[in-house]
Amino acid sequence: MSRLGSGGNDSARPDPSARPGHTDTLTAASTADRRSSAVFLFIAVCLIAANMRPTITSIGPLLDQIGADTGMGASTLGLVASVPLVAWAIFSPVAHDLTRRFGMSRVMLWALLLLTVGTVVRSLPGPVVSLWIGTALLGIALAIVNVLMPAVVKRDFSGHVAGMTALYSALLGGFGAIASGIAVPVSHLSWPQDPAGWRFALLLIGGILLPFAIVAWIVTSRRSPTVVPARAPGRRRRTGIWTDRTAWLVAGYMGAQASIFYMLVTWLASISTSIGRSPVVAGLDVMLYQLFSIAGSLILPLLLRGRARRVIPALIPSVGVIGVIGLMLAPEGIMFWAACLGSSSGASLSMSLTLMAQRARDHDTAAALSGMSQSVGYVVAALGPVLFGWAHATTGNWMISLGLLLLALACQSVIGMLVGRDRYVLER
Repeated sequence: MSRLGSGGNDSARPDPSARPGHTDTLTAASTADRRSSAVFLFIAVCLIAANMRPTITSIGPLLDQIGADTGMGASTLGLVASVPLVAWAIFSPVAHDLTRRFGMSRVMLWALLLLTVGTVVRSLPGPVVSLWIGTALLGIALAIVNVLMPAVVKRDFSGHVAGMTALYSALLGGFGAIASGIAVPVSHLSWPQDPAGWRFALLLIGGILLPFAIVAWIVTSRRSPTVVPARAPGRRRRTGIWTDRTAWLVAGYMGAQASIFYMLVTWLASISTSIGRSPVVAGLDVMLYQLFSIAGSLILPLLLRGRARRVIPALIPSVGVIGVIGLMLAPEGIMFWAACLGSSSGASLSMSLTLMAQRARDHDTAAALSGMSQSVGYVVAALGPVLFGWAHATTGNWMISLGLLLLALACQSVIGMLVGRDRYVLER
């Protein structure tokens, strides 16, 4: 029986909003709204992933055209490919501080807008300096997005970190593969009579999906208001991420796999043409390499189960070793070796991003770990394409260059044995 006495207390009166069925309606509406927001966020993450690789992977197949047009040699062209990696190394740590000051949603939007500007500037006709400036700008933008995505996954998909990371990595590989495969054909399009050229190809491939990603992220941000973390009074507490042993292991693993990927995505097309394949077919070889990286990314969550998950980081590079040795001994089978290398690279990237989320207790720590490990990792990775090109230019063949790949794969395997243990950063 309801209590209606006690002097007519208003607090005891029935709440009109509490009529039967009303609470259930509100709960259902709230659940539907949450599901809708989750769907929008999922779409936005996928669109952002689709824009992460094309601006980078379209460069490799076009290196011969860029060199012929600008007069750059192999070492300089390798440096062009390394500019984004240098930017990632320098600006990755900045991303975490920016999110703490302005909020993750706002910083992500700024980064996507900067990526658009960089893509346009890189393709401007005229002095070659625009190529360097535009590449640096898009490198800065990608550095920030690279750092934020593992934190977004940790924050909004905490129950599905491995699966969402695998999907994100697969989209990176898939759209990067498409960019590599169509770069040369797009550059050969008539415009209006002469070939469109490498500048048009870079602009179209790098910029065609960016507006969709920007709009999707704006919609997502409006449905989930930006939250700027409050700063504690006084001196900012140091996280100690740069002195953490586990963080350095994650960074080392990131650096090894990234150096391998960017050496291959930059120079695999040149290796292909050196054995008599046409530039178009060489671009398809790079595309095949990245398509198989999708398979590696998607298979990884199936392997990270039970006790096996501790040794998987060390075993992944072994497939890449098969591919490199194959290129050394039987380069005419480049398609098969590219498939082996792609599978290893895709699984390695997904493993690296998964470690950034799994080795942190919360999304803020994940952002700090992501920034630190990607900064260190891309310092290592930036040297890869340059050293690879320098070794080829010095020796006139690919053997020493491919030896660098074997060394990087061996380092990745050793680090993988150590980083596979279940430990968290900032914990003793």
